[in-house]
Amino acid sequence: MDLKQPAFKPFTHGELKPVGWLERQLRIQANGLSGNLDKIWPDIRDSQWIGGDRDGWERVPYWLDGFVPLAWMLDDDDLKARAEKYVDGIIRRQEEDGWICPCSQEERRKYDMWAYILIMKVLALYADLSGDNRAEDALYRAAQCLNKHIRHNTLFNWGSTRWFEALIPLYWLYNRRPEEWILETALHMRSQGVDYRQVFDPYIDGEFKRQWTFTTHVVNLGMMFKQEALVSRLLGGDPDAFAEKAYETLRKYHSMANGHFTGDECVAGDSPTQGAELCSVVEAMFSFETLLSISGNPRWGDLLETLAFNALPATISPDMWSHQYDQMTNQVRCERLPDENVVFGTNGPESHLFGLEPNFGCCTANFNQGWPKLALHSFMQAPDGLASCVIVPSTAEFQHRGANVSVVLDTDYPFRNTAKYTVTVDKPVRMALRLRIPSAAKGAVVDGIPAKPGVFHVIEQEWIGTQVVNVSFEYECRLEERPRGMRALWRGPLLYSVAIGEEWKKREYEKNGVLRQFPYCDWEILPTTDWAYAFTDDAAMTSELKENPVGAVPFSPDGAPCELHALLFPVDWREENGICLVRPESATPIADARRVRMIPYGCTNLRMTEMPIAQV
Repeated sequence: MDLKQPAFKPFTHGELKPVGWLERQLRIQANGLSGNLDKIWPDIRDSQWIGGDRDGWERVPYWLDGFVPLAWMLDDDDLKARAEKYVDGIIRRQEEDGWICPCSQEERRKYDMWAYILIMKVLALYADLSGDNRAEDALYRAAQCLNKHIRHNTLFNWGSTRWFEALIPLYWLYNRRPEEWILETALHMRSQGVDYRQVFDPYIDGEFKRQWTFTTHVVNLGMMFKQEALVSRLLGGDPDAFAEKAYETLRKYHSMANGHFTGDECVAGDSPTQGAELCSVVEAMFSFETLLSISGNPRWGDLLETLAFNALPATISPDMWSHQYDQMTNQVRCERLPDENVVFGTNGPESHLFGLEPNFGCCTANFNQGWPKLALHSFMQAPDGLASCVIVPSTAEFQHRGANVSVVLDTDYPFRNTAKYTVTVDKPVRMALRLRIPSAAKGAVVDGIPAKPGVFHVIEQEWIGTQVVNVSFEYECRLEERPRGMRALWRGPLLYSVAIGEEWKKREYEKNGVLRQFPYCDWEILPTTDWAYAFTDDAAMTSELKENPVGAVPFSPDGAPCELHALLFPVDWREENGICLVRPESATPIADARRVRMIPYGCTNLRMTEMPIAQV
């Protein structure tokens, strides 16, 4: 057995640096919950992973999975030192036989191996970014122990539904220590885990049921896209086919306007008032990053950007001190729901509030992988050069065929439609520069040459000194059809929503020994402006674009870098039990059409996104 090489390899040793709005976004994250959980949240601060008495399962590994790349992408000494403290504590507590999770010998048989898999992923990522060889050694011993453990204790629950995540650190280890037992361990994991191909052939979960199952759990589904791509590196086969089928199936039955699928907590149909768990967004993003790396298919870059620029920021407060467990497409207030009328399938009445840990704390620990891992996949290495995979402001410095190469991507995409690549080499070198042209663009031009959307535009040439490549994209507004005769307004890669005025109500209290106090308190958000509208039939063509500065907090209602002023009709649309109805009472206007400010979905906290065409 041997491993097939991926189409693109992510950079790992400090070659990438975020700049522009992306660097500012990461800094907001570092100054918010992600950068302070080890100070304020007992499940991280006092975790069993470092000798405390709090959570000893997934929460510290989840947090480190985002905090480690955040620290190194920002090159922040304080963040790095705090990450190292946790990794040091985990390695010091590793058992003599390699077991690395905080539980006794007697508890191992009942220990869900998902956390074990997750900390292995963290060790590989930490070793890459920090260069700390101890992490590789610890991972090697942990993998040996895993190999022995699963021969007598088969995977169950979360471990069995997320088994393929273990292939990531196992492959990483095999590339450094090519020993046959490592790949055999991967095959043992495969034989014991859920095969999601069977979940989707035939697919029997198209109907929304208030029923909790592992195979309809939205976070498991966000992860599972990468299953067959990872297996294909070992056993061959099409890395894309299963993921494409699974994605299209979920979009058929459980789609959201923002490109994601519902799951609150399990798949929940296509109503704009059903939610999607934040964990599922960041896990789907990582799946698309993995797929893009393995197959090189630009489609995964399109889907990745759709979630990153729309779904991800929409479910986190602009200052990133609070987040939702569930986000809704039409979210006109975030107020505790009546216990007897909770819209969410299997989640509680506070799941859509913004706070420290609404509903469950998994998203509190896990959401922070979203932006740092996006930054880590902005550029990736191709065998013949460099691939610009995610269009975000960043720099790459690396060596290619003996030349030192620097590529700077200067862009305010997705808020603007241009990108400038500055390529500098210290000696002439032949290299291919692959530029992903988003399918959301109607057209594109690269240095005056038309480029096809939805593909990688390849510039293969000898590079000398400093050369600049200018790219521009053509956007158009479009009304995308949604179920029940509704529509959603897009322009280029951004979905737009009615900007609703907000009143934030602070909730400070203590629960289960965890204090919520400003700035990490909980919040209810009430609307202060109208939201009940329907589109005119020519709303897309008559929308007026206004561009604002891309400022310090680009994903915020007040700081939205672009907005559309669309012609909308007021309609009779009621609220019931704390949410708006799925459709208005009638699509007949109750007043004349007016210009209404619509901002990118990712800039909203409250929003009206799916609306009918007015019946005039």
